[in-house]
Amino acid sequence: MRIGFGYDVHRLVKNRILFLGGVKIEHDKGLLGHSDADVVLHAVIDSVLGALAKGDIGTHFPDNDAEFKNINSRLLLQKITDIMQIEGFKIGNLDVTVCIEKPKLKEYIPLMRKNLAADLNCDINLISVKATTEEGLGVSGKSAGISAYAVVLLKSL
Repeated sequence: MRIGFGYDVHRLVKNRILFLGGVKIEHDKGLLGHSDADVVLHAVIDSVLGALAKGDIGTHFPDNDAEFKNINSRLLLQKITDIMQIEGFKIGNLDVTVCIEKPKLKEYIPLMRKNLAADLNCDINLISVKATTEEGLGVSGKSAGISAYAVVLLKSL
């Protein structure tokens, strides 16, 4: 078994669509980044890469490469899943925490879990997604950005 941890944060800005866990979220701002800036998927990608000792998201998908400009991060996660399976691993379980003041994510979490399970090629019961606020503190608490943490357990195939 292998354990990996991932973290990502992006700034909230006007004139961008907000994607979290591959789900379009209704909000007046989106996350700034080279890709779609989906912090949930980016944290998950880094957790899987960490467990595999294969670097980080920037190693595989550099932010100065035009190929990844505005790319849907689900496509990036699917590529990492291919690497995970080639290396002989599958998901044991995944736990994600999103730090966000608003909007509330309760209605979006089931679809995030579904997307993650599909992209990681695993059962949805192995996927946990939760949201929390920072009580008005920090980057998300001041609504300047959104962050996500992910921890994954990989098991041998």
